Amino acid sequence: MGKCPNRKVKKRRLSHKTARRTKFLVKGDDMVYDQLQKPEVDKKSLPLDEDLPGMGQYYCMHCDRYFANVTVRDEHIKTKRHKKRVKEMMGPAPHTQLDAELAAGMGMPDNGPKLMSL
Repeated sequence: MGKCPNRKVKKRRLSHKTARRTKFLVKGDDMVYDQLQKPEVDKKSLPLDEDLPGMGQYYCMHCDRYFANVTVRDEHIKTKRHKKRVKEMMGPAPHTQLDAELAAGMGMPDNGPKLMSL
């Protein structure tokens, strides 16, 4: 059997998607979780930023995304991806680099209790 004639087109489209995803860098799960755990008093109004969509005023804290206007943000809040992210952030704290190092045995060495020297 022959190859699919659209193989090259599909490959190009997928590489474009991955390039686009990395264009907008998002915070890690642990950073977003820490930001959500702060009390409401520390959260202030967003400053104006011309480089961000919607001058940086329409922000989803759970997903770490900016939106062009209120209606787009409200549509995002109704999506399955946002609801899944909210549920994930309301659960236990996400894993950090320290957890990964401890699991791999790269943490602080356990040399036992300190003995008195004479």
